[in-house]
Amino acid sequence: MERIHLLNKLWEYQHQFGYISKKAISEISILLNVSAIEIESVISFYHFFQKNPTGKHTIYLSNNIISELKGFAEVKTAFEKETGCTFNELGNEEFSLFETSCIGLNDQSPAALINFQPFADLTPKKVSLIIQKIRNGENVINFASKVKSKIHFIPTNNKAVIFKPYEIGTSIKEGLKYTPQQIIDKISKSKLLGCGGAFFEVGYKWQSCKNNEADAKYIICNADEGEPGTFKDRALLQHLPGLVIEGMILAGYATGAREGIFYLRAEYQFLLKELEQQIKQFHDKNLLGKNIQEIEGFNFEIRIQLGGGSYVCGAASALIESLEGRRGEPPVRTWSATKYGFKNKPTVVNNVETLAYASRIIELGEDFFLTIGTPKSPGTKLISISGDVAKPGIYEIEYGTTIGDLLSIEMSQATSPYLVQVSGPSGECLNTTEFNRKICKEDILCGGSFMVFNRNRDILQILRNFMEFFKEESCGVCTPCRAGNFILTEKVKKIQRGLCTQEDLDEIQQWGNIIKLSSRCGLGKASPNALIMATEKFKDYFNVKIAPNNGNQNVEFDMENAIYEFDSLIKDTQL
Repeated sequence: MERIHLLNKLWEYQHQFGYISKKAISEISILLNVSAIEIESVISFYHFFQKNPTGKHTIYLSNNIISELKGFAEVKTAFEKETGCTFNELGNEEFSLFETSCIGLNDQSPAALINFQPFADLTPKKVSLIIQKIRNGENVINFASKVKSKIHFIPTNNKAVIFKPYEIGTSIKEGLKYTPQQIIDKISKSKLLGCGGAFFEVGYKWQSCKNNEADAKYIICNADEGEPGTFKDRALLQHLPGLVIEGMILAGYATGAREGIFYLRAEYQFLLKELEQQIKQFHDKNLLGKNIQEIEGFNFEIRIQLGGGSYVCGAASALIESLEGRRGEPPVRTWSATKYGFKNKPTVVNNVETLAYASRIIELGEDFFLTIGTPKSPGTKLISISGDVAKPGIYEIEYGTTIGDLLSIEMSQATSPYLVQVSGPSGECLNTTEFNRKICKEDILCGGSFMVFNRNRDILQILRNFMEFFKEESCGVCTPCRAGNFILTEKVKKIQRGLCTQEDLDEIQQWGNIIKLSSRCGLGKASPNALIMATEKFKDYFNVKIAPNNGNQNVEFDMENAIYEFDSLIKDTQL
């Protein structure tokens, strides 16, 4: 058995026993011919693999910033009270509690995964009822939350692209009227950009893969949606999974690939059975398998690979490392994945949303797509909106829509918006003077996450949450990201304690630029974005935080700690 099956074997043991024992590691080592030390290294890299026994019910509570602002602390306390366990410790035979980052449910926060089943809109009262049902022997699958996101806005005047009526096989049957090269030409003409955050030209990527001759090629659907505040890919997989699958099949047809791999983030494994059923339906209709639609030699299969829980695996190179049974650390590559990707073969890695758009472009025609949006970014874009809005959820907007439009009474109904974070913590921080900016290639692109914060929110609390996230998610390979994000996190804490000087703000800029310039992957390069931009765009806020320069800024005096021993001696004497 090949090493590429390592994650699957780890999940088998994790699901069956609640952890991966030394014995299990030894058995996997022999089966896959991979050293036990390497396997332990892989296990330690991913959030959801445990090397020590856990309770029958593992609870992962999301600690992203929206959850934090919507009642995370109270829900966390309720879980600890009801289970008798402490978060991030081993727990007892029945329960183990863990904090985790964004689980793709920002529009329904606070939220948690219990045995990887979703529980949304949590309150202390709901937590009490959930734990009571578990203690009564009920299976969490039977009372987990229904977490389909609300689709609040679809363009009118026949400008919708994604959220149109869907019939299985329509785009494939339309696509088979053309040659593989004509399919790529259509995608290229449409100017479709990748929707995962890198915004790479899709037609160019498909063409590059097609041009590279090899005995095998691969199409990978990147469903590792880990950017905090993003949940549009989950919504697509729940509402229109067929569109994504058809996009993979069309990519295979166009490039000559015969195998597709659906890399599904571990947090979304509650969608696994439905996706497997959808793939089976495609097989039943001769839309997958051998000689698809009776075309001799057109063979394409899709398998699903479950991730282990790692934000950095959202990067294509790290995702390929993960698929090959290694730690998801972005390697230093001299060639693109379209030449030497998965198994060193030509590989296309496209985001869930990207593949759905490719499918619609072939179905509806590239000329239709070009009539929508802006000259440089035609079409529409899916946006996940959460935070201080009356209508959190999914919005399909035409490119060229302004930030103000998204915040308006006609759309998300934001309440006193003050700070908007576009494209998650790694994206761009906007203040009120920028709400006239447009979402498009000509101005500001949005990967999908759109978080709104009103004037009552503490900017430092938001930034500290972001920096703690990057500090936790850094793979640790390169020093600028590993050490730099730790330093920036400590700088934010220092500002919160009232010990900040202008020198600290200057050093934030300096360290941020070092991290951006010298980190080896996108995570590191983008990690200081929000902090750097916030110090520039909210100067009045940070000016108030600067302490008088009296030479004592690095000394924090804690009165309670200072008199603790004295008080203890007094109490002992009185006893």
